[in-house]
Formats: sequence, C-alpha cells, structure tokens
Amino acid sequence: MANEPANNMTPSDMVEQALKVAHTHGVELEVLERARMEELGMGALLGVAQGSEEPPKFIIMRYNGDVDDEENNIGLLGKGITFDSGGLDIKNAAGMSTMKGDMAGGASVIAAMQAIARLKPKINVTVIVPATENMPSGTAQRPGDVVRAMNGKTIEIDNTDAEGRLVLADAMSYARSVGLNRLVDVATLTGAMSVALGDQCMGAFGNDDEFTQQVVSAANSVGDRAWPLPMFDEYKSQYSSDIADIKNTGGRGAGSITGALIIGEFNDGAPWVHLDIAGMRGARGQQWRHCEGRDRRAG
Repeated sequence: MANEPANNMTPSDMVEQALKVAHTHGVELEVLERARMEELGMGALLGVAQGSEEPPKFIIMRYNGDVDDEENNIGLLGKGITFDSGGLDIKNAAGMSTMKGDMAGGASVIAAMQAIARLKPKINVTVIVPATENMPSGTAQRPGDVVRAMNGKTIEIDNTDAEGRLVLADAMSYARSVGLNRLVDVATLTGAMSVALGDQCMGAFGNDDEFTQQVVSAANSVGDRAWPLPMFDEYKSQYSSDIADIKNTGGRGAGSITGALIIGEFNDGAPWVHLDIAGMRGARGQQWRHCEGRDRRAG
C-alpha cells in the first residue's frame, strides 16, 4: 500500500484495501464519511481534508477476540495521509517526491489487523485510520486558523505541514469515546525522527512506562527496533498558544518529542504509545525524507 502511487492509493482506495481484509478474515469494517465526521465534531481531521477534492475516510476495523470481556481491548491507530504536499506551507520538490507513503502508519495497522485475525489472540482490537490528503487550494486551511478537535480542544494551525498530529488527534478522541483503554498510534510523523535515529530504529513515546516497555520489547523481539524517548512535561510549553488550547507545532527543537506530546493531549489519560516510523519507513524499501515539516518550523 505504501509503495502505490498516490493516484492509486487515495483514501477511498485505502477503504478498498481494508474491505479486502475484512471480507477475507471476517473482521468488522465501518467507514465514516465526511458528514458523520462533521456530526462528531472532527474539526482537526476535516481541517486537513478541506484542501483536497478527494473525500476523507475514517476507517474503523474491529476484531472481537474476547467477547466476554469488553475491557480487554486495545486500539491501533495509523496516520493515513495518502499524499502530503504540506498544504499551504508547501514542501519543496524533493520533500514532496516520497509523500505517497505518508499513509504507511495506516497501512501498518491494516496489515496488523490481517495478522491478528489469522492468529486469533484473546483480545479485542480496534484499528482506526483517519485517511485524507493534505493539499493546497483555495479551500485549504491556513496558518493561523483555529480548529476544534472531537474532544473539544482547540488547536492553532502554526504550520499546515504538521497535519499528521491533527488527524490523529481526532482518531485518539474517537478511540477514547468508544471505550478503548490502551492505545498505540503508528505514524510517519517527523523528519526530526530520521535525523535522531536514522533508518535503523523507530522512536517510541509513551505516558505509561510499563506499557511503553511492553511495546518496545515486542518490537525489538521481531526486528522492528524501537527506542524510547523522553516525554518531559517541560516540552509542552513549546506548543502553547495565545489564541487556542495548543498549537500544532512546537518549533524545531525536540520536534519529534513535541509532535508526540501534541498527539498525547488527546489520549484522555489512557496508557498510550506513539511510534514514529519516519526513519524505519525508509529502511523498508524506499528512501524516506522530509516528513512533517523537516527543516522547517513544524519538525
């Protein structure tokens, strides 16, 4: 999926891939269209989507492996930006050339659901993929806009190229609203991650040491190496806003950390791990550069 050209892997095409997995392996599939997203108040996701003529899709897949215990659950969330131009804060040509793969996180969790359905673990798993393009146009969101996420938190758009955390904000809010009590999100989030760890390791960020170490150990045991990074509260001041609850960027310094913390603003206290796979995406078959705002304010 991540290697498909963007004209062949639109949000609607991602739905078709999820449908194949659902039909083949007997998992539930639900797709929310724009109107339903508007009803739910997913302003962060819809703000990113408003610049594209491709309709956004909010993909939900469910595997029920423990019907006797609804609390035994986990949510796997994947960034599904099927093409990332940067929006009005547009990328340069080199930075845009590989952006067909900015939905690798979404592809990863859809593929994970396929494996889960075959292995049949005793746990309830929900996969969520907020899928859209990030495009410049006369209807695109602007730097300085303020959007409201599903949980009511307002976000100042400091840079339109920091869009992954916006779509994941609504994915996290939705996950908590349906009772998911452990969350892992997977995203090609920041070029800063590639600078920090190269293409040999993904960054792991979490709010619960035990759960984070469990995810890191699982990743390392199968060769997808992960390295925990700090999540100190002091970093949060970097994305404070004078006109909204938060901004969508924290500047260049510690860009991967502030990106993770911004996503974490929407987990409502649930144990959560963010995996930034920007560098590892490059190690899986094509060079990965210039993710969200690399060499720019977004980081």
